[in-house]
Amino acid sequence: MMRDPYEVLGVPKGATQAEVKSAFRKLAKKFHPDQSKEPKAKERFSEANGAYEILGDEKKRGAFDRGEIDADGKPRAPQFDGFGFGGRPGGAGRPGGGPDARNFSFEFGGDGVESDILSELFGARAGRGRASQAQKGEDLNASVTATLETVANGGTMRVIMPTGKTLDVAIPAGIEDGKAIRLRGQGQPGRRPGAEGDAIVTVRYAPHPIFKVEGRDLRADLPITLYDAVLGAKVRAPTLQSEVEVTIPAGANSGRSLRLRGKGLPGGAEHAAGDILLTLKIMLPAHGDPELTGLARRWRDEKPYDPRKS
Repeated sequence: MMRDPYEVLGVPKGATQAEVKSAFRKLAKKFHPDQSKEPKAKERFSEANGAYEILGDEKKRGAFDRGEIDADGKPRAPQFDGFGFGGRPGGAGRPGGGPDARNFSFEFGGDGVESDILSELFGARAGRGRASQAQKGEDLNASVTATLETVANGGTMRVIMPTGKTLDVAIPAGIEDGKAIRLRGQGQPGRRPGAEGDAIVTVRYAPHPIFKVEGRDLRADLPITLYDAVLGAKVRAPTLQSEVEVTIPAGANSGRSLRLRGKGLPGGAEHAAGDILLTLKIMLPAHGDPELTGLARRWRDEKPYDPRKS
């Protein structure tokens, strides 16, 4: 006869159904014969399975608690003066069995109330207790944050997978934000003798101190002096590779954009290379200048104009 199911699952009689289910999950994961290397794993798993068949079903659990069935699920015969039907202990001419005694056999992973839990833990075939076929290992997911310089030029980044395994991931030039890279065979091991799963690494763009990403284009402010704007000039401007020289036309206003074609994020088979859009931003001296202040007053008084008129 099987041990008391409460003792097998290690839960008190007042345990909730959720606690009973949780206890069975832990034992099933520890002792499932397809997974466990514990001594007598098959016997321990079968015992836990039988206990959950009783306690995991509220009707059977109630019948067990009332003494109507025993730990094996067999009905208990009514007792009269210590004897059952037919004048023998246990009743109906069979020790331990009633007139309609049924033998509930619990092979691990049957179609009972534990089947869904086993399927969830080990897959449908393990839940049905049959020998597992070759099965590919699970994929592992991770993400890596790449600088725009790495995205523009390509490179290699190190990523730590959920298992703790460290992988070097090649970042192709021009990869899109949110694009996943699949590393074949770097996931969980397969089963009997299935192939290993894959590692799926999602690439995210790191914020950049200068550029804002707009599709394949990059946008940034380009600070210029007042005399650059008035007289025109050639100034150095940043890209993701190196600085380049750009021409500021005379009379340029703040807010005007200059386009550096092909200097944005690389394209590829699906996209053309992006551009860099530089927005001019006129900056006055950090500290006031008397001559500039006087000039501004004369212009205000002698040559006023209204840039907001239109």
